[in-house]
Amino acid sequence: MRFNREIYPGRGLGVWAFWLHRLSGLAIIFYLLMHILVISTIVGGQANFNSAMTFLKSPIFVLLEMGLIGCITLHGLNGIRVVLFDLGMGIKRQKEIFVGMAIAAAVLTGIAFVVALPHIIG
Repeated sequence: MRFNREIYPGRGLGVWAFWLHRLSGLAIIFYLLMHILVISTIVGGQANFNSAMTFLKSPIFVLLEMGLIGCITLHGLNGIRVVLFDLGMGIKRQKEIFVGMAIAAAVLTGIAFVVALPHIIG
Protein backbone atom coordinates (compact mmCIF):
# COMPACT_ATOMS: atom_id res chain seq x y z
CA MET A 1 0.00 0.00 0.00
CA ARG A 2 1.41 3.38 -0.97
CA PHE A 3 0.75 6.54 1.00
CA ASN A 4 0.23 9.85 -0.67
CA ARG A 5 3.00 11.96 0.92
CA GLU A 6 1.04 15.16 0.32
CA ILE A 7 -1.86 13.95 2.46
CA TYR A 8 0.08 12.02 5.11
CA PRO A 9 3.78 12.76 5.21
CA GLY A 10 4.35 10.32 8.11
CA ARG A 11 7.38 12.13 9.46
CA GLY A 12 8.35 15.25 11.34
CA LEU A 13 7.68 16.66 14.77
CA GLY A 14 3.92 16.32 14.41
CA VAL A 15 4.23 12.54 14.23
CA TRP A 16 6.56 12.54 17.24
CA ALA A 17 4.04 14.64 19.19
CA PHE A 18 1.25 12.25 18.16
CA TRP A 19 3.09 9.11 19.28
CA LEU A 20 4.56 10.63 22.45
CA HIS A 21 1.09 11.75 23.49
CA ARG A 22 -0.40 8.29 22.94
CA LEU A 23 2.49 6.37 24.53
CA SER A 24 2.62 8.65 27.57
CA GLY A 25 -1.14 8.21 27.95
CA LEU A 26 -0.75 4.42 27.84
CA ALA A 27 2.06 4.60 30.42
CA ILE A 28 -0.18 6.65 32.73
CA ILE A 29 -3.03 4.14 32.33
CA PHE A 30 -0.60 1.28 33.10
CA TYR A 31 0.54 3.12 36.23
CA LEU A 32 -3.05 3.67 37.38
CA LEU A 33 -3.81 -0.04 36.95
CA MET A 34 -0.68 -0.97 38.93
CA HIS A 35 -1.60 1.61 41.58
CA ILE A 36 -5.01 0.00 42.04
CA LEU A 37 -3.36 -3.41 42.27
CA VAL A 38 -0.92 -2.24 44.95
CA ILE A 39 -3.60 -0.44 46.95
CA SER A 40 -5.73 -3.58 46.84
CA THR A 41 -3.04 -5.44 48.82
CA ILE A 42 -4.57 -3.85 51.93
CA VAL A 43 -7.32 -6.47 51.59
CA GLY A 44 -4.70 -9.08 52.58
CA GLY A 45 -3.99 -7.26 55.82
CA GLN A 46 -1.72 -4.54 57.10
CA ALA A 47 1.41 -6.71 57.03
CA ASN A 48 0.81 -7.57 53.36
CA PHE A 49 0.33 -3.89 52.50
CA ASN A 50 3.41 -2.82 54.48
CA SER A 51 5.59 -5.39 52.70
CA ALA A 52 4.34 -4.12 49.34
CA MET A 53 5.14 -0.53 50.36
CA THR A 54 8.63 -1.53 51.55
CA PHE A 55 9.26 -3.23 48.20
CA LEU A 56 8.04 -0.19 46.26
CA LYS A 57 10.34 2.19 48.15
CA SER A 58 13.40 0.64 46.50
CA PRO A 59 15.49 3.00 44.32
CA ILE A 60 14.38 1.38 41.03
CA PHE A 61 10.75 2.23 41.76
CA VAL A 62 11.69 5.80 42.68
CA LEU A 63 13.37 6.04 39.26
CA LEU A 64 10.21 4.65 37.65
CA GLU A 65 8.24 7.33 39.46
CA MET A 66 10.51 9.89 37.82
CA GLY A 67 9.52 8.39 34.48
CA LEU A 68 5.90 8.70 35.56
CA ILE A 69 6.41 12.38 36.36
CA GLY A 70 7.97 12.82 32.92
CA CYS A 71 5.02 11.08 31.25
CA ILE A 72 2.45 13.11 33.15
CA THR A 73 4.25 16.39 32.44
CA LEU A 74 4.75 15.60 28.76
CA HIS A 75 1.17 14.37 28.34
CA GLY A 76 -0.31 17.35 30.16
CA LEU A 77 1.68 20.00 28.31
CA ASN A 78 1.04 18.32 24.96
CA GLY A 79 -2.66 18.18 25.85
CA ILE A 80 -2.62 21.94 26.41
CA ARG A 81 -0.92 22.31 23.02
CA VAL A 82 -3.64 20.24 21.35
CA VAL A 83 -6.40 22.30 23.02
CA LEU A 84 -4.74 25.51 21.80
CA PHE A 85 -4.74 24.14 18.27
CA ASP A 86 -8.39 23.14 18.58
CA LEU A 87 -9.14 26.73 19.58
CA GLY A 88 -7.28 27.95 16.51
CA MET A 89 -4.26 29.36 18.35
CA GLY A 90 -0.67 28.69 17.36
CA ILE A 91 -1.44 26.44 14.41
CA LYS A 92 1.23 28.04 12.23
CA ARG A 93 3.84 27.66 15.00
CA GLN A 94 3.28 24.00 15.86
CA LYS A 95 6.95 23.03 15.72
CA GLU A 96 8.08 25.84 18.00
CA ILE A 97 5.30 25.14 20.47
CA PHE A 98 6.11 21.41 20.53
CA VAL A 99 9.82 22.07 21.08
CA GLY A 100 9.03 24.56 23.85
CA MET A 101 6.63 22.10 25.44
CA ALA A 102 9.21 19.30 25.30
CA ILE A 103 11.88 21.54 26.85
CA ALA A 104 9.48 22.62 29.61
CA ALA A 105 8.61 18.97 30.32
CA ALA A 106 12.31 18.06 30.46
CA VAL A 107 13.08 20.95 32.83
CA LEU A 108 10.17 20.10 35.15
CA THR A 109 11.12 16.41 35.14
CA GLY A 110 14.74 17.37 35.85
CA ILE A 111 13.66 19.47 38.84
CA ALA A 112 11.61 16.54 40.15
CA PHE A 113 14.60 14.25 39.64
CA VAL A 114 16.87 16.58 41.65
CA VAL A 115 14.31 16.71 44.46
CA ALA A 116 13.98 12.89 44.47
CA LEU A 117 17.72 12.18 44.09
CA PRO A 118 18.33 11.76 47.85
CA HIS A 119 15.61 9.08 47.92
CA ILE A 120 17.12 7.31 44.91
CA ILE A 121 20.64 7.17 46.29
CA GLY A 122 19.35 6.04 49.65
